[in-house]
Amino acid sequence: MKKKMVFVGLSGGVDSSVTAALLKEQGYEVVGVFIKTWQPDFIECTWPEERRDAMRVAAHLDIPFLTFDLEKEYKKEVGDYMVSEYRAGRTPNPDVMCNKEIKFGAFLQKALAMGADYVATGHYARVSPSPLIRGRLGGGSLKFTSPQPSPYKGEGGIHLLKGIDPAKDQSYFLWTLNQDQLKHILFPIGHLKKTQVRKLAGKFGLPTRHKKDSQGICFLGKVEMKDFLKHYIKPKRGNVILVKPGPKSSFKGSPSPGEASAKRGKLDFEEVIGYHDGVTFYTIGERHGFTITKKKPNDKPYYIVGKDIKKNVLIASQDSNRLIRANKRIVLSDVNWISDYPCQSDLDQCKSVFPYKCQIRYHGELLPCRIKIKSRNQTSVEFEQSVLASSGQSLVVYNKNICLGGGVIF
Repeated sequence: MKKKMVFVGLSGGVDSSVTAALLKEQGYEVVGVFIKTWQPDFIECTWPEERRDAMRVAAHLDIPFLTFDLEKEYKKEVGDYMVSEYRAGRTPNPDVMCNKEIKFGAFLQKALAMGADYVATGHYARVSPSPLIRGRLGGGSLKFTSPQPSPYKGEGGIHLLKGIDPAKDQSYFLWTLNQDQLKHILFPIGHLKKTQVRKLAGKFGLPTRHKKDSQGICFLGKVEMKDFLKHYIKPKRGNVILVKPGPKSSFKGSPSPGEASAKRGKLDFEEVIGYHDGVTFYTIGERHGFTITKKKPNDKPYYIVGKDIKKNVLIASQDSNRLIRANKRIVLSDVNWISDYPCQSDLDQCKSVFPYKCQIRYHGELLPCRIKIKSRNQTSVEFEQSVLASSGQSLVVYNKNICLGGGVIF
C-alpha cells in the first residue's frame, strides 16, 4: 500500500519540528517545506536563520526539504491588507489572513499540485474526523482521543476543534477554513500540551528542541506595529479628549467611524488631555500609548474608548468600563461557517437563549452568545452583556470544543 504523502510547513520552530517527527513515526511520507514570506526592507531579515533551522530538522529526520517562495502572495494578501485596514481605521488580524491565504491557501494548493495528500502544520488545533485518530502517536502513552459527537444532525462534514492545551489553542486563527481545505489538513500536535511537545522534541533529538517560542507577527520581528505602520501611513497629530466616568459617558449602539463626535452632546467630555500621532495607529480598548499633557499625581491609566476617524480625535477614559462602542450586538462581515450554519442543523440548540460561546480577541473570554442569520451576507451576534469589539478583528463562534466559524467585526 502506497504511503500517504504529507508536506509539513517547517518554520524552524519546535512545534512544526515535532509535527514532522510524529508524522514520520506514523509512517507517512513526509516532505519538509519552508515557506519564505515577505519582510519589509527596513526590518532585520530573519528568514535565512529560520530556514537553516528548518533544514537542520529535515536533515535530522532524513526527509526531503523544499522552499516555497510565497513572498509576493504574502505581501499582497497579508502585508498590504493589514496596512489598508489600519488606514481605514480598523484593526485587522494578520494571523487569520496568513492562515487563510498563505498556509492553507497558496501553500496547500502548491502542495496538492505536487502530489501531496495532506499538508500539516504545528497549530494547536484538531480536525475531526481525522486520519490520525487511529491509535498511538508520539511513541507510547500519548494518544489521539476521539472527539465528542458532533452537535449537528445529518452532517457528514469535517469539524475544526480546539487544541487540548487551552493556553496554546489556535483555533481562533483558523475560522476561515472550509471543507475542501480541512480534508487535506493535519494538526498532529493539537491533542498535546506544550510541555508534552517539548518532551517529544527532546525524545526525537530535534535540533530545535531548546528553541524559544516566537512571539508576535512573524514579519515584524522586533519592530512595534506603530513603527511599522508609520512607513506606510503618514502620522497626523490630533487631540485626545477625556470623557468623564459615569452614566452619561456611555451610550448604547455601535457608532460608525466619525459618529462618536456626533454623539458628544450625549456624553460628558471634560477636556483635552493630550495628543496622538494619528487615530489609525490606535485600537479601542488599548491602554493609552499617546502623549499626556495634563497629568496629575496618582492618575489612573487611560484607556482608548472611542475614535473619530474624520476629525482625527481619540476619546479616552480612566474607567475602562465606560466604552463608547460597547454593545450587546455585533454585525459581522466576511462570515464563514466551517461545517454548517449554527442553529440550522440542530434546532434544539436554538432553544437556549445564548447557546453558543464566542471570542472577540485571541485568548479573550468565551462569551455566551446567539447567532442571527438573515442571509449568507447578513449575520449578527447578540450577547447577554455589552462587549467592546474592535472593528476589523475576528469574532469566532464555538459550540463546546467545536469551532463553528466566525467573521470580521464590522
